[in-house]
Amino acid sequence: MKNLQKYKCVFCGHIYDPKIGDEKSGIAPGTAFEDLPENWRCPSCGAEKEYFKPID
Repeated sequence: MKNLQKYKCVFCGHIYDPKIGDEKSGIAPGTAFEDLPENWRCPSCGAEKEYFKPID
């Protein structure tokens, strides 16, 4: 089973929820954070993936 943990941007607080995905970037619901493309950016502020931290 894929890890569907949420991740939060340390800069703007945007939460990536894998159950929702990121429609704006063409990311389908059910896509785990680890499976996002390396060039994926925060849809709110443009931060890179490395600036997202897992949240409970």
